Amino acid sequence: MSEMIAIEKKVLSENDRLAAEIRSRLHAEKIPAINLVSSPGAGKTTLLEKTLAALKTKINIGLIAGDVQTENDAQRLLAAGGFWVKPIITGGACHLDARMVSTALSGAPLDAIDLLIIENVGNLVCPSSYDLGEEMKVVLLSTAEGDDKPLKYPAMFRRAGILVLTKIDLVGLSDFDMDRAQANALRINPDLQVMRLSCRSGDGMQQWFDWLQQLAGR
Repeated sequence: MSEMIAIEKKVLSENDRLAAEIRSRLHAEKIPAINLVSSPGAGKTTLLEKTLAALKTKINIGLIAGDVQTENDAQRLLAAGGFWVKPIITGGACHLDARMVSTALSGAPLDAIDLLIIENVGNLVCPSSYDLGEEMKVVLLSTAEGDDKPLKYPAMFRRAGILVLTKIDLVGLSDFDMDRAQANALRINPDLQVMRLSCRSGDGMQQWFDWLQQLAGR
């Protein structure tokens, strides 16, 4: 057991070193970066498609799309108007790491990117431990899930800066309680900023768009 712990610490230490290099490089280019995380199916790619449709003429968003086996999400983002979209196929790994992101950024048109969004693999466990050089983690929680997820996966919510409650148009079709979900998240991290939105109805989307433009300095 002690050997496994030592190996894990070594892996995370190397990851943190690479993440610091990425962060320094992005800061030098004045590019804010966010790490978008959630369970599978919470709506990360759909939110990014709607974001591109609304903001692609206002800010240049660079996108890294992580997936376990396909480039499906990256293709969707390209079709939505992404001007630079880089897929990462992990080949079974349940998270992105800094080495993957560093490789993906090689050759990226950093002088043309106003904001970098990293769409992580759908998972609320492993991605919480891996710094990717981002400015903050943004965690999505859909109303099709359990409102106790912040309590079940506290590390992710503790390390996030923004909580986005998605699919609010579905409220009432299950026992999900948005106020309870938000209260549970704030128990874990009182500093979380919370947004509520629906990509289908458009409710709450403008707050998300405004926040991204402010983050990008536009």
